[in-house]
Amino acid sequence: MRLQVGDPAPGFTLPHRPGETVDVGELIGREKVVLLFFPLAFSSVCTTEMGTIRDGWEVWEGANAKLFGISVDSPFVTALFREEEDIPFPILSDFNREVTRAYGVLNDDFFGLKGVANRAAFVIDSSGRIAYAWASEDADVEPDYVQLLQAVSTA
Repeated sequence: MRLQVGDPAPGFTLPHRPGETVDVGELIGREKVVLLFFPLAFSSVCTTEMGTIRDGWEVWEGANAKLFGISVDSPFVTALFREEEDIPFPILSDFNREVTRAYGVLNDDFFGLKGVANRAAFVIDSSGRIAYAWASEDADVEPDYVQLLQAVSTA
């Protein structure tokens, strides 16, 4: 079941490149955190989504929140995706699908692929609770960036 507004946000640590991890759990309950789950690095809509955030980075940076992209790709792929697309925030690898499952956005049939993240966005407020939750089973649907930014501003 997908996490809802008001639920406590599970903490976690994931790799963002081989051998290097980010402890997001350390931030939860202390700072605003935005989690952007996406199906697969280098796919067209996922690249567009991460690029949209990148291209408006100064606005997101001013929102006073830590952003993280999360996919089930390996840390080798997430690191390469971040580098090649010049993404200014960490792209984390949930290769074991533990975080995707914990947040309730694991898709068991993504065009025949099992265990891919649905496109989803969560804003976690500084008390550690979900302040905004959105997910789509349609991989072609991007989050409403204006609504997402407003949720960060009011969290």
